[in-house]
Amino acid sequence: MKLDCAIIGGGPAGLNAALMLGRSRRLVIVFDTNKPRNAVARESHGFITRDGIEPRELRRLAHQDIANYPTVTIKPDKVTEIKPMAGVFEVTTSNGVMYQARTVILAAGLKESLPAIPGLPQFYGKSVFSCPYCDGWELRDQPLMVLSEGSNLFHLAKIVYNWSKDVLVCTNGANTLNTQQIAMLGQRGIQVAPYKIKALQGENGKLKRILFENDAEVKRSGGFITPSWDQAAAFGEALGCAMTPSGGFVTDDYGRTSVKGVYAAGDSSIIVPAQLIVAAGEGSKAAIGANTDLTNADFGG
Repeated sequence: MKLDCAIIGGGPAGLNAALMLGRSRRLVIVFDTNKPRNAVARESHGFITRDGIEPRELRRLAHQDIANYPTVTIKPDKVTEIKPMAGVFEVTTSNGVMYQARTVILAAGLKESLPAIPGLPQFYGKSVFSCPYCDGWELRDQPLMVLSEGSNLFHLAKIVYNWSKDVLVCTNGANTLNTQQIAMLGQRGIQVAPYKIKALQGENGKLKRILFENDAEVKRSGGFITPSWDQAAAFGEALGCAMTPSGGFVTDDYGRTSVKGVYAAGDSSIIVPAQLIVAAGEGSKAAIGANTDLTNADFGG
């Protein structure tokens, strides 16, 4: 049986794409390994009517909604290869099963790599986060750290200042701020610690202090960092999809990549900020793009 669309990834983008395609009466399979990037998060925020929901519960409700559309199937299987084959895409899973799909939506998202700082993993998703729009409210008015080894450190520090005026900016020894930026931060009372971090310390996921390699110690109760991101699956690159400098896929307003029949949505297109509601919207747009192109093809357009 030839699918209208194979969706790779069962996060907010992939599930919302499946919902829209199901409502469009398209034959769809969502391949989901159930390893979401936000697995460490206890709550998800910024999604209207679902603010503060547990990520697992959001997925359960999404599956419940999709179950109303009989043309959509969610497969707990891992895709290992996608090959273009005479007008269709041949999708092979780890179980050796092959499917043919007229279109493919890449929504496998990203995999994160945290800065190599001892202690950081035990706090990530509990008191240290990557998105202030998602978790800034819960850390409001607390003594916070902002940590990045990249060029976005100045921007991140300014954004976090909206939630707390007690901010310590940490470069972890990287030369990421210029003299003017340091001065601008200082005018707001934002201190900069240019030293390499020896360790983060605390208990039960709650950050308490930062230890620096110059033996300085600063008390902090939470903060925000910038992980590095890579595509969770390399299918787009293997198919020849054009990439952006930040590592996402080049897409139009409806998720179309540079390869005909291939669409990208959610974290796969490097959404900043990486919010659930934005990813879900991207999934909806990719689904509309795919359905439009399928319809035009059926009409000979």
